[in-house]
Amino acid sequence: MKKLAFILIIVLSITALNSCREKTTGEKVEDAVESAADDAGDAVEDAADEVEDALD
Repeated sequence: MKKLAFILIIVLSITALNSCREKTTGEKVEDAVESAADDAGDAVEDAADEVEDALD
């Protein structure tokens, strides 16, 4: 049981340390693309809602 707890602590420590690192350029670009895609999707939904409202 102590081995399992020790392994779990090590894995959690590595995960925590890894998540604190700075983002790479690729990750920043990926985030920007995802954000732009989300914004575009929101704009399309808003436009569709406005068209639907205009037709009613």
